[in-house]
Amino acid sequence: MRTPILTALTAALTFASFGSISSGSAQVAPSLLPAAQPRPITPPEPAVSATVTRNEPTALEFTPDKLARLKVPAGFTLSVMASGLGNARIMHVMPDGGIYLTRRQQGDVWYLKDVNNDGKIEAVERKQVAQNIKLAHGLDVKEGKLYVVGEKTIWVMTMAKDGSLSVPRVFADGFPDAGQHPARSIHWGPDGFLYATFGSTNNDAPTPNPEEATMLRISPNGQIREVYARGLRHTIGFGWHPVTKTLYGFDQGSDWHGDNIPPEELNVILRGKNYGWPFCYGDKQPDPYVNVGNIPGKITKAEYCAGTQSSTLNYTAHAAAIDAKFYTGTQFPAEFRNDAFVAYRGSWNRTEPSGYEIARVNFDTANKPTSITPFVTGFVFEEGGEWKQFGRVAGVAQYTDGSLLFTDDQSGVIYRVRYTGGN
Repeated sequence: MRTPILTALTAALTFASFGSISSGSAQVAPSLLPAAQPRPITPPEPAVSATVTRNEPTALEFTPDKLARLKVPAGFTLSVMASGLGNARIMHVMPDGGIYLTRRQQGDVWYLKDVNNDGKIEAVERKQVAQNIKLAHGLDVKEGKLYVVGEKTIWVMTMAKDGSLSVPRVFADGFPDAGQHPARSIHWGPDGFLYATFGSTNNDAPTPNPEEATMLRISPNGQIREVYARGLRHTIGFGWHPVTKTLYGFDQGSDWHGDNIPPEELNVILRGKNYGWPFCYGDKQPDPYVNVGNIPGKITKAEYCAGTQSSTLNYTAHAAAIDAKFYTGTQFPAEFRNDAFVAYRGSWNRTEPSGYEIARVNFDTANKPTSITPFVTGFVFEEGGEWKQFGRVAGVAQYTDGSLLFTDDQSGVIYRVRYTGGN
């Protein structure tokens, strides 16, 4: 009697798995389907080799005598507004001249204000207003609240008139691990959404987390977010052109691929687009030093790159763009209005160092970027056959009078650039 029971049970399981069979749409058992095809083998690539260099210039502490080494264009003057600030990174200038400053290594936020208007921010004119924010970096202000992004969390604090802040509250959480690139940035966009960038956790290999190496778009209440753009290895400096509202971002290319590739990129950031990292750079150029076996879909590198976005402008490899700001003031000559300034912190793996400067992105009369040119230089120099540097520039901001501020996160200095017309 066991055989009929077993036969009935087998039939019942078969029908449970494939459903009833009708005369109108017969279903085929798996054994009758075509055999599964194996995944295609990754197309081969020719062998390549690169000459790579670790060359980190000797770090020197800033001292006032070194100010004479720095160069600015004719008609501009450079001064020190504050010093002794530790790991000074990103600034946000308030309409009354107060400055919120993040210090990533210390995990805190400071409030600085030149109360007596002497052009310097003394020790009595600065105070710590938030602490215990791990890897505090990018910040922005909206409707009386300061937003700060740390390692895996965006925090929000209510601002008081004296610059003090309330206890930090979580605005959004659960972002990717910091890994190799712990510097995150945030800016409120013209559409009322918060934009945030999260770099790759490694140098040149994709990872499973879809929010790594991306720009995210976050709803005003922090509850919903989307991957706005991907393939961005480490885009820290970004912002919207004051006239066209085009979103631009500065991306850092991979290390250890030689002195000159990949270049640093200026990209127009568009929703839903892929900017190529780690397989492509610049004008959709395949990076020969990245393992082709990691490409999704097992297609050739050239085929993959053809579907990515080209950069708008390129700059010297490994210069390491950090912050960037569009200039909207009137203190500088009119031709600077609506151009951008970017802080290139400096290379550590190039035969001749790149970066260690503030650069200007030149826009034409049609508000299109045409070139990137040095603006403040002299932080890095060769002496007695040895490369040395006394400044790792990071944050950029426009002060209330239209002068330009930038930070050095190595010596904790805030510099100020003003146009004096040679006077």
